[in-house]
Amino acid sequence: MRRTATGAALLDQLPPPLPAEQIIALNQPKADLHTSRTYEWNGWTFDVPPGVFLPGWTSRMIHEWLLDGRIEVKGRRYAAMGAGLGVETVTAGVRGADAIYAIDVHEESVVAAARHYERLAGRSADSAFIPVVGDLFDGLPAGVRLDVVTFNPPAVSQAVSDDPHVVRNTCVGAPLLERFFAQLADRDLLAPGGEVFVIASNTADLHTIVRHALDHGFEPEIAHLHDWQDGVLTFLFRLTRTTESTRTTEGAPA
Repeated sequence: MRRTATGAALLDQLPPPLPAEQIIALNQPKADLHTSRTYEWNGWTFDVPPGVFLPGWTSRMIHEWLLDGRIEVKGRRYAAMGAGLGVETVTAGVRGADAIYAIDVHEESVVAAARHYERLAGRSADSAFIPVVGDLFDGLPAGVRLDVVTFNPPAVSQAVSDDPHVVRNTCVGAPLLERFFAQLADRDLLAPGGEVFVIASNTADLHTIVRHALDHGFEPEIAHLHDWQDGVLTFLFRLTRTTESTRTTEGAPA
C-alpha cells in the first residue's frame, strides 16, 4: 500500500471490509460496560461510570499523537468528537490548547470528561473547556471555528449488539461519517489551516468513509497505518479542507 496516496487516489489503496463474521467476533462488547470501572493512562487515573466506554488501542493512538504533538493543539481551538471518558481533553489541556470542546451524544460521558478535565488538567491549564452534549456538532455554539478535530467514530460496519450503548460507541457505521463531514463543511466549522483526524479500520467501510470526505470537499491522507497482525488494519486519516478555488479548477472543463 502506498501510504503517500492522497485525495481520490487513496480510494484505490484502501482494503475492503473484513468478512462479517470476523468483524463481529473482533468487536464483542465487554460484560462490564454497565458497571463502575477505572482506567489508567500516562500516569492518570480515570473513574469510569456505567455506560461510559473504556478507550481501546485505537483511541490510544489519538491520545499518544496529542500528547507528543504529532497532532498539534497548542494555542489552537480543539474539538474532541466523541469525547467519552475525556482522555483527549485532559491531554489537550496539558498540551496548551486555547479552547477545548468536549463533544459527545452521551450526556454522562460529557459529565465524566468535564470532571476528569477539572481534576487532572483544569487547575494548571489556561485552556477554555466547553462541554457540549449533542449529536455530532448539533450542540456546538454558533460561530465557532475549529483548528483541530479528532474522531474515533463507531464506524464498525456490522451490528455486534442490540444494546444502545454498544451501538452508540461501536457500530453506527459509515452513515455517521457522512453527516460528520457534511456538518463540518455546511457549517464551515473548520478554520483556515484546520485539520481533522479520523481513525477507522477495515472493520468499517473505508471506501465509503473516504468517499464521503471527498464528496464534502476534504483532502484525505494516511497519517498513520497500524497492522495488528490479525487481519485488522487501522488507519489514522488526516483531512484538510479543499479550497474553493481548487474545487472549481478541478471541476472545470479542460
